[in-house]
Amino acid sequence: MAVSETYKIERVASALQDVQARIEAACARAGRASGSVTLVAVSKTQPFALMEAAYIAGQRDFGENRLDELWSKVEAAQGRGFDEIRWHLIGPIQSRKTRQAVGPFTLIHALDRVKIARRLSRDAVAAGKVLDVLLEVNISGEASKHGFAPDELRAAAATLGALPGLHMAGLMTMAPLVDDAELARPVFRGLRELRDELAQRYPEMDWRHLSMGMTNDFEVAVEEGATIVRIGSAIFGPRAV
Repeated sequence: MAVSETYKIERVASALQDVQARIEAACARAGRASGSVTLVAVSKTQPFALMEAAYIAGQRDFGENRLDELWSKVEAAQGRGFDEIRWHLIGPIQSRKTRQAVGPFTLIHALDRVKIARRLSRDAVAAGKVLDVLLEVNISGEASKHGFAPDELRAAAATLGALPGLHMAGLMTMAPLVDDAELARPVFRGLRELRDELAQRYPEMDWRHLSMGMTNDFEVAVEEGATIVRIGSAIFGPRAV
C-alpha cells in the first residue's frame, strides 16, 4: 500500500531534524564548525504540500532539477507567501532552456559544458543579471554522468571565469550509487583536491563551495569537505514517479 501524503507530511519535520543532526555529527567528526554545511532539500517530483511542511519546519533551501517543475513551484510558493525560500537548480540545463534558467535562483549547481555556460552567460547579461553557478565535474568517470572531466575543466577554467554573466562559486559532483558510502569517499576527496588545485591556479576566482553528497552518502561527503549536501528521500520519502 502506498504511503499516504498525510503520513509523509507528518514525518517531514522529524526527518529534517534527523538529517540535520547527522550533518552536525559528521561536521564534529571532521573537526568542522557547526553550521558550515548548507542542507538543500531536494523536492523534485514531490508534491508542494511536502515542501510546505519542510518550510514550516524551518527549511529554506530547496533543490529542483527540472525547470518547468521549478517554476511552477516558485509560483506556488509566492502564492503562499513563502518569500524566504532559496531556490537551487540542481539538474543539467539544456541548450534551448538557458533563458528559462535565468531567474530567482540562489545557485545553479550543474553547469556541465562550456557551450551551455556561454549561452547562460549571454542570457544572464541580456536580463541584467549575474548568476552564481557551480561547475559539475564527473570525478568518477562514469559514462552515464554529466560534467566536465577533470582535465577538461582544468583547460576551460580560465574561459569560464571570464564569462560576464556568471559568477563561478565552486564545484559539484555526483558519486556512484553504492551500498557502502565509504566507497564514495575517493570521489568526494577527488573533488576537494581538484577544487584546491584550481583555487591555487586561479585565486581570483571563487571556489568556496563543494556541492556533493546525497541521501546515501552525505555524511562521508561532509567529512570530505562538502559545503552543500543535496538530500531528497531522507527528508521526503521515495520520489514520486
